[in-house]
Amino acid sequence: MAKKNSNRYQALIEKIFFDHYTEGSAAFDFTRQEIKDAAVDLGIVLPDNLGDVIYSFRFRIDLPENVLATQPEGMEWVIELAGRSRYRFSLVKVNRILPRDDLARIDIPDATPELIRVYALDDEQALLAIVRYNRLIDTFLGLTTYSLQNHLRTTVKDVGQIEIDELYVGIDKHGCHYVIPVQAKGGTDQIGSVQTTQDILFVAQKYPGMRCRAITAQFMENGVVALFELTLQDDEIRVVEERHYKLVPAKKLDLEAVRAYRD
Repeated sequence: MAKKNSNRYQALIEKIFFDHYTEGSAAFDFTRQEIKDAAVDLGIVLPDNLGDVIYSFRFRIDLPENVLATQPEGMEWVIELAGRSRYRFSLVKVNRILPRDDLARIDIPDATPELIRVYALDDEQALLAIVRYNRLIDTFLGLTTYSLQNHLRTTVKDVGQIEIDELYVGIDKHGCHYVIPVQAKGGTDQIGSVQTTQDILFVAQKYPGMRCRAITAQFMENGVVALFELTLQDDEIRVVEERHYKLVPAKKLDLEAVRAYRD
């Protein structure tokens, strides 16, 4: 079913792209209605969740080869939100964020309730629960933080509706308050610039004057959780810090390694 969806999604998005694209284009908008129109023209049965077509290309699968062939060297097409039921193809610098494979792993005593592991419905939900119950945001940022809301659907001016996987608020030893949007990436989802940019814009608009610490959590192999703090610099997403955490039973902690962390 996933392969079937991928094929029909690619056909739909390729038609929409070339209905607008001209050589030298750097950005152009399209509407959700165009997905329906393209399906009629191509004789494709639409998915029940129409938004999944766009979401898949933003975070899960590559754009069609014919679309990728139009990308100038060092640039790539991304799909951005551009208002209510509107989207925008934009050319941006290649900026894919992947976990480093040379980073030391930090062992953390696993505090995840077994019942949560049994009933977590998907990778994203499981990852958010693991981060929350093990207070990994606190450990990573050196703050005291609290989960404010899960799966927050809200709007951002000039962007439209967005969803933040989990929103934390935090405080440091000086009493400074922080807003911490967290995105969870499991399975084949990729960390891209669009979602983080939207999160940072949301904090700037909804919580002016408060510091934003944008976090992305990513499942790696063998249950390792990679945490990234990301920021906007020169209109590009940059990694401020990256850490890899491995949750282990307390009795299996390497005490020599724990002592070494102090150095």
